[in-house]
Amino acid sequence: MAKSVQKYWSITAATAAALLMGGLLMGDTSPARAQSDSAETLRALKLFGDVFERVRADYVEEVTDQALIEAAINGMLTSLDPHSGYLDQNRYRDMQVQTRGEFGGLGIEVTMENGLVKVVSPIDDTPAWRAGIKAGDLITHIDDEPVMGLSLGEAVDKMRGPVNTEIKLRILRQGEKKPIDITITRAVIRISPVRSEAQDDIGYVRVTTFNEQTNGTLRDKVAKLRREIPEMKGLVLDLRNNPGGLLDQAVAVADAFLDKGEIVSTRGRRADSIQRYNARPGDILDGLPMVVLINGGSASASEIVAGALQDHKRAIVMGTQSFGKGSVQTIVPIPGHGALRLTTARYYTPSGRSIQAKGITPDITVQQAKVELIDDNGRREADLRGRLEADVPSQDEENGADTVGLEERDYQLARAIDLLRGIALYKAGLAAAR
Repeated sequence: MAKSVQKYWSITAATAAALLMGGLLMGDTSPARAQSDSAETLRALKLFGDVFERVRADYVEEVTDQALIEAAINGMLTSLDPHSGYLDQNRYRDMQVQTRGEFGGLGIEVTMENGLVKVVSPIDDTPAWRAGIKAGDLITHIDDEPVMGLSLGEAVDKMRGPVNTEIKLRILRQGEKKPIDITITRAVIRISPVRSEAQDDIGYVRVTTFNEQTNGTLRDKVAKLRREIPEMKGLVLDLRNNPGGLLDQAVAVADAFLDKGEIVSTRGRRADSIQRYNARPGDILDGLPMVVLINGGSASASEIVAGALQDHKRAIVMGTQSFGKGSVQTIVPIPGHGALRLTTARYYTPSGRSIQAKGITPDITVQQAKVELIDDNGRREADLRGRLEADVPSQDEENGADTVGLEERDYQLARAIDLLRGIALYKAGLAAAR
């Protein structure tokens, strides 16, 4: 061990006791309790030192001290929960690049479950998305090497690589009896966090992730839709397969549709650690009806937005149960090294619901479905000889009759659009009756 490293990691009883006493006195100030805790922790630190020296001296292959120390730190953090961990300098840089919206890889958000890598969601228009990776897939092998035994960071490192190189993933998918092998070509992932389109008289906005550009892009897209659809009847906000991202962007997106009230609160281990985020006046839709679409791939920041709009009765949440990641990770940079990603709090919706391991339950559950069209072969007036012709275009001709095509492509979205049009008809009927 180099002298500088040895000096850095050598812990005398007096030094450790001083450090521990400083931390312990933040809690129980009893001298007896502090002394007991210090002694116990010193014994544990001695155990760590003994194991560290034994591995250095006798492991079958030589391992650098830096690698052992980083592995020990990462093991300590990953044993706490799936989202805590140590980021070395390379991973820390990668994380910073990702939040800016451009990075290299496959385009999937992953977590760890029972020793396997679980796909939270694929990101739209990325190699993984185009290859057919789905939310909930379990990755068992990476290039024929088992995932079992790897940490999440190690597995992610193996999935990264030079652009235009191939990687083979073996996955287990619910409903499939046999594992599926998928080959994906790595690429530079450029995320456009928001896309939009007009569905006749309904606006549609899809948010794929919450990075630094999300809020500004969303506001621009909604403003453009309102210009394109002067008589807009409502908006569908699609958060399906959105793995989350930056907390401040989730708060800003929810704030865009709310005039007042709490958006989300975070609560840590201490009573004084509660933080509340509130909406400011101004709704970019001026109260137009909204439907928010979610599914099992909607996690973290997307659950914050869906939960806030649901609790304030600002939107109807439709789809299937969301992922249930309701914890806050704080990035703590370590000068000269990488950073700690440490879970420090839980998210709560405005009504006080915890998202963690529960998720958001839709107001209306709609499973994604494949619609099969059936021709009833019945005779109609238009089939009769000598019929009178219509003197005005049919409603289908006026509106382009795209509903059937949409149902085939995206059943959940079609149901959301139907609901918004139904609300608009109901309101119009009430206004006419007055």
